[in-house]
Amino acid sequence: MHWIEHLTPQQIALELAPRLRGLFWPKLKQVRFEETLTSDVNEKAVWTIDASDYDSPEQLLSALRQQLDHAGGHQPECIRIAPAGCFHLRQRQSGPARLSGRIALVTGAAQGFGEGIARELATAGAVVVIADLNLERARFVAESINESGGEALALPVDVASESSVNTLIETMTLLYGGLDLIISNAGVLRAGGLDELRPEDFEFVTRVNYTGFFLVARAGCRPMKRQAEECPGYSADIIQINSKSGLEGSDRNFAYAGSKFGGIGLVQSFAKELVSWRIKVNAICPGNYYEGPLWSDPDKGLFVQYLKAGKIEGAASIDDVYRAYTAKVPMRRGCRPIDVARAIFYCVEQEYETGQAIPVTGGQVMLN
Repeated sequence: MHWIEHLTPQQIALELAPRLRGLFWPKLKQVRFEETLTSDVNEKAVWTIDASDYDSPEQLLSALRQQLDHAGGHQPECIRIAPAGCFHLRQRQSGPARLSGRIALVTGAAQGFGEGIARELATAGAVVVIADLNLERARFVAESINESGGEALALPVDVASESSVNTLIETMTLLYGGLDLIISNAGVLRAGGLDELRPEDFEFVTRVNYTGFFLVARAGCRPMKRQAEECPGYSADIIQINSKSGLEGSDRNFAYAGSKFGGIGLVQSFAKELVSWRIKVNAICPGNYYEGPLWSDPDKGLFVQYLKAGKIEGAASIDDVYRAYTAKVPMRRGCRPIDVARAIFYCVEQEYETGQAIPVTGGQVMLN
């Protein structure tokens, strides 16, 4: 059976778009798939090729590589591949930004650490997809980034749903040709002791924090592999935003800590499996983001909850609770998105480290 038989144009595009992006990397920033040619493209700048003339995607890409060599490296504006459609090529703009030309996905990016990380990546030149269950808030973040001169797009995702994650990655592949950086940040917390936490709460935390990371990595590495297969110099990164609770146990917070410990096991295992495609997999383990909504929300934040519950002996105000927690950190403050972003930049820019869990805790947790 021929490889395109019974495939829809979209299915063919999902196979070919990341390969095309890899073929033209690093000059190319984006491959956008459209079933028809857009009006702004000059027909003279369009290459046409029929997928049915080739027995495999590899043969088709080999033919395109030869055509590129004959053209002296001159790239077309669009490649029309029958019967799929048109792949519009967007050139990468050179500049000082350290992530220029990179397509980045940040899950759970509508608020908190995720939002802060997404903004830092956009400032560094990346095209950022703001993926979240809260699509309205994700759109607000994306629009804010775009108004500030960055480039961002909001897309919905439920990381605990395989179909939702697959749809997200497929949408990104058709819009951009693939992705280069995954920040698996989406996470939830349900605290409680052994006699308090319900099994359904334990399973909810595990499903989002542990299984969700697996689903995002599983779907996201597919276009990364295709890009790497076509470009020997290409590399990509999958980074889980873990926690200091993934490095040491957490009293009456075992569901969260267990999911994060498990996440580091996945990181190490994925790193060994994906290294052949030059995909680095690492975890960043931040300390508490005290300025974020989880802690500082005036109605539901942990500072308010802990004050009401009398968790900090002698605390008479939220400021007392805040000082009690920051006193546990040698750096005397909480972790901030810029601290995590700097660790992300390190992971992306270095070429020799994978499978690591990098603490960003202000010294609160120190590795032996």
